[in-house]
Amino acid sequence: MAQITGRHVLVFTVGAFSIIIAVNVLMAWKAISTFPGLEVQNSYVASQQFDAEREAQTALGWTLTQDYQPGAGLFLTFTDAEGLPVQVEDLQVLVGRSTSVADDQRPNFVREAGRYTAAVDLAPGKWVLHVEAKSPDGTGFRQRLDLFVKG
Repeated sequence: MAQITGRHVLVFTVGAFSIIIAVNVLMAWKAISTFPGLEVQNSYVASQQFDAEREAQTALGWTLTQDYQPGAGLFLTFTDAEGLPVQVEDLQVLVGRSTSVADDQRPNFVREAGRYTAAVDLAPGKWVLHVEAKSPDGTGFRQRLDLFVKG
């Protein structure tokens, strides 16, 4: 039976810690490279306008619902306080994952029968929709929606 020497212990310890450090560096790099973590460039400036924008959006009385049907696409419906469809201007939608920007896409929505449709093929899992639009009078509307696509 071979005897364990100080040299063996040193090699084992250095090897074990090298593996641990390499895995930590790899995981940190993957975390930073797949999600930038930025919602806004300057949070202080965004906070100064938040209350006024929220009150204006609330005054619109709009409700936004989403629906996804595999093969048919993504559907957005804007309704007013009475439940009637609303026509919006400058509709911008970012569809992506909450943990990675790799699958982000900006589909082109077309208004059909009171709702907005886009031909999108989404893989199973959790998706996030960042929706921005304007009312005919220029009031901004912004909402984030979670969408779960079953596999």
